[in-house]
Parts: sequence; structure tokens; C-alpha cells
Amino acid sequence: MNLSTSWHKVISASAILLLSFAAGAPAQEQTTPPADQQNADKKVATAPIPTTAGAPVDSSSYKIGAADVLNIKVWNEPEFSGPVAVHQDGKITLPLVGDLQAGGKTPNEVQEIIADSLKTLVKKPLVTVTVQDVGSKRYYMDGLIARPGEYPLVVPTTILEAISKGGGLQDFANSKKIYILRGDKRIYFNYKDVIHGKHMEQNIPLEPGDHIVVP
Repeated sequence: MNLSTSWHKVISASAILLLSFAAGAPAQEQTTPPADQQNADKKVATAPIPTTAGAPVDSSSYKIGAADVLNIKVWNEPEFSGPVAVHQDGKITLPLVGDLQAGGKTPNEVQEIIADSLKTLVKKPLVTVTVQDVGSKRYYMDGLIARPGEYPLVVPTTILEAISKGGGLQDFANSKKIYILRGDKRIYFNYKDVIHGKHMEQNIPLEPGDHIVVP
């Protein structure tokens, strides 16, 4: 064996060892998420805060009012199913049935009314009624509140609870001069007092149509 042949064997063996090491080495972990994931994360971070229009309603206690939207489902009867708006007179209209009273009643009571009215058209009607949108009972947040706008008054809500639902006060809000417009009355509310447990009689329940103004 000459010297040239020996060197060729050494080089070939070294190459085989290097290839074997590369094949067995673990892949380097990806330290940054792929571009698609980064974009998805950005969308989640910047997504708007959902409104409370779809707040859950207690079907056994909530009193339906004009401008509410009911979601009616009659099992296996699509022609009687779907969203139905409550008229100003408190009635709803169903095809082949006509007008039925819903205002002032609970969704559970309306279920029974609809089921009874369908007995001549449907054999053993199975009816479910839920409130899809609360339009009859709303209050409003105006001024230096984090999320101004209208809110459904689904459950009893105090002024302090409403401010919390609205995301709290903005930085330069006058927390001592907040007031509620109720018809032609102005009811003042001192936020600083109430959050420190003082003059809690100010923290009254809201009524439909109230405007909370944060100057």
C-alpha cells in the first residue's frame, strides 16, 4: 500500500463519520413561531372586546319587552322556527298562527303559549324560546368611560357594577361628579366615596333608559 492510497482511506473514513454525526444530530428547535402563528397572535391581541348584547337571559324570570328578539325553535318544524321580533304592543307574529302575547311574560311562559297555539297544526309540538337580543331594557354609558355605548339591562345592575362592565373610568375622568340622567332628573354619584365604602346609598340600581355620564 503506498502513501497516496493510505491518505485516500483516511479521508473517506473521516467523511463517513461526519455524515453519520450530522444524520444523528437533533434538529435545532425553532425559537420563534412561524409567520402564520405570529399573525394569528396579533389578531387575537387586537381583537375588539365583545359586547354584552348577547348576555345570557334567565328564561324563568326575565320579562320580555318590546324590541326584544326571541329565538323560537319548534322541533322538526322549521317553518315555525327562527328569530322573531317583539312588536311595540308586546306581541309576536307566527306564520299560520297570527299574533301572540309575549310582552310582560317570561320566555318559559311564551313557550307554553306557542305550544298551545300550535296544537291544531303540529302533533305534540316541542317548543323552546330564548331571548336572542335584549332591545327593551338598556342603559347607556357616556363620557370618559373606557367603553362607552349601550348595554342590555338583563339583570339588576348598580351604578358601580355598570362602570365595571364599561371597563372603568378613563384617566382624566372627574370621578366625584358622575351623574345619571333619568328622564328629567340628574342623580349624582361619587365614585371615590363608593369604592371606599362611603355613602353607599348612592349606588342605586339602574332603570331602563338610564344614561350614566362621566365628565
